[in-house]
Amino acid sequence: MEKYSYKKGILLGLILYAIGALLFIPAAETITFGYFLIALYIIASGLAFLETAANPYVTILGKAESSVQRLNFSQSFNGLALVVGPWLAGQFIFAGNEGTLETIEQKQQAANAVIFPYSLIAVVVLVVAGLFFLIKMPEPTKGAKLKFDKAIFKNSHLRNAVLAQLFYVGAQAGIWGITINFITTILPGTTNEMASKKYMAIGTLLFVIGRFFGTWLMTFVKNHKLLTLYGACASTLCLVGVFSGGLIAVYSILSINFFMSIMFPTIFALGVKDLGVQTKLGSSLIIMAIVGGALVPPLMGIIADNIGIQQAMFLPFLCFISVICFGWKGYEIKSLS
Repeated sequence: MEKYSYKKGILLGLILYAIGALLFIPAAETITFGYFLIALYIIASGLAFLETAANPYVTILGKAESSVQRLNFSQSFNGLALVVGPWLAGQFIFAGNEGTLETIEQKQQAANAVIFPYSLIAVVVLVVAGLFFLIKMPEPTKGAKLKFDKAIFKNSHLRNAVLAQLFYVGAQAGIWGITINFITTILPGTTNEMASKKYMAIGTLLFVIGRFFGTWLMTFVKNHKLLTLYGACASTLCLVGVFSGGLIAVYSILSINFFMSIMFPTIFALGVKDLGVQTKLGSSLIIMAIVGGALVPPLMGIIADNIGIQQAMFLPFLCFISVICFGWKGYEIKSLS
């Protein structure tokens, strides 16, 4: 992006996303798990470009004092897809594909179920890429050369944001990854299809509502205070999910989505605040913290398999403590001399 501009960075991200989605077709036809992983890796690479380009772009284009609220508002719309996603998964992927899938015919049917939705995703993403190609986009901080400078770590709020984002994304990925298993375990007789179409849809709807509501609240409540409050509520609900049972436990875990909603954009915007020409570098460091999503879920899986799926919620509880600390004091801008 430093060499070719934000716009081309966004375009590359969208193209990689579309390529990854289209690779689900040969992966499904060959029923090869490794091919699915390659497709997901390419999609994730595209998303990394998009996150690194679009997020700082939104914070820079406008008044600095409203950057956090602006980023929360723009990311509210990607949450709308989270409402549709679980329903589509239940409708097109899980439907008719429950059970052990022992025969090759059953496995092929289950694999083929991803072809239509991912092909549709690829088409939509390419249309969006075409629109970005046609429009003119101003290039912020033009002429500022990006280079790695360890002096950037003198900004304590950036260091704290990287850690908070790592733990938050870890908690989010862990919770989203285990929710269906959590529901089917706590509510015997509930199928994956039902858990995806009914319960996951509730959780993601709460996520979208929380994002829009949180964006509105930032008009009256300071963003770091709201982040602290949301973090405290999320950590409390994790404990409810551990120590309660039945629908109370299920709805507690689903309700965490409401309070996770503002965390990513708020941490991001507070972390790159007042970095000036180092904004691109700072944003890339915070995006790299998404690796938390690769670290926490396996640990939750180990706990779920060996101790219990409810006990696995202790891990996101600890992760949200870091978010609380960042919203309480960690966001403060301090530079070491």
